[in-house]
Amino acid sequence: MEQRTEEVLSPYRTFSREQWAVLRDDAPMTLTSEEVTRLRSLHDRLDMKEVEDIYLPLSRLLSMYVAATQRLFRAQQRFLGTEDIKMPYVIGVAGSVAVGKSTTARVLQALLARWPNVPKVDLVTTDGFLFPNAVLAREGLMEKKGFPESYDLPSLLRFLTDVKAGRRPARAPIYSHLIYDVVPNQWVEVDRPDILIVEGLNVLQTGRLPKDGKAIPFVSDFFDFSVYIDATDEVLRAWYIDRFLTLRGTAFRDPKSYFHRYSNLSDDEATETAMSIWERINLVNLHENILPTRQRADLILKKSANHMVQEVSLRRL
Repeated sequence: MEQRTEEVLSPYRTFSREQWAVLRDDAPMTLTSEEVTRLRSLHDRLDMKEVEDIYLPLSRLLSMYVAATQRLFRAQQRFLGTEDIKMPYVIGVAGSVAVGKSTTARVLQALLARWPNVPKVDLVTTDGFLFPNAVLAREGLMEKKGFPESYDLPSLLRFLTDVKAGRRPARAPIYSHLIYDVVPNQWVEVDRPDILIVEGLNVLQTGRLPKDGKAIPFVSDFFDFSVYIDATDEVLRAWYIDRFLTLRGTAFRDPKSYFHRYSNLSDDEATETAMSIWERINLVNLHENILPTRQRADLILKKSANHMVQEVSLRRL
């Protein structure tokens, strides 16, 4: 009885993997197996079956949502008697470190860009809006990198405002995972896309509301739809350690890598180092800042230990 009451009161409808896969209906597969392989991140297990079962139904749903939003926008134009330029549909992708946000964002971008009307779909990660390492070091925030206070939030909000206002081009800073820092004087230009995907750890963060009722914009205020990728603490820790061990033998070997000092660690040393970083930084950020925003998402993708989505929760309208 208690479980049934919770289901009735929940703002979400929850589907098993099998139930969600049926909702693909006649959405065509527009990606090849080679493209799927290129889209997935280093430690992800994304394959064609995952795209067919999870991301094609989501692409079909988003096509309906985008069309409905465009109709609403045109209705508002008629009501106001205005001729505003088109407003891009913005999708947020949130979740923990190592959960697979980048893969999800890239797959969505590829699928959405191949709709019959061939929309322009851009992708931006919020990593570029981190303060440079020099600033983080000066402010004692290097151990808080990825926490909300480590981001240049005003710059991110200005960027999203420019995108929504149709200003061209809007520019987002570029982040290098090799040097673990923002690249000086390099930008990615976003020029009036039909759809913009914004991926990051804290994109659903709100912060403390003002007591005087003044308007304070949050990143999520600019989203038309948001996805949270979820997994248990134990699974996330295992994925983070696996990724760290893989990078130790690949990217970390580059002398330019910020983490080059870890490239010669033994398996035991590397595992111990990864566990320490996870427990000290990423797990704290997850519990204090990221996980509390899960219930603000429109869609929650729950992953199991094999990296496959086993459950999908869609917010009720």
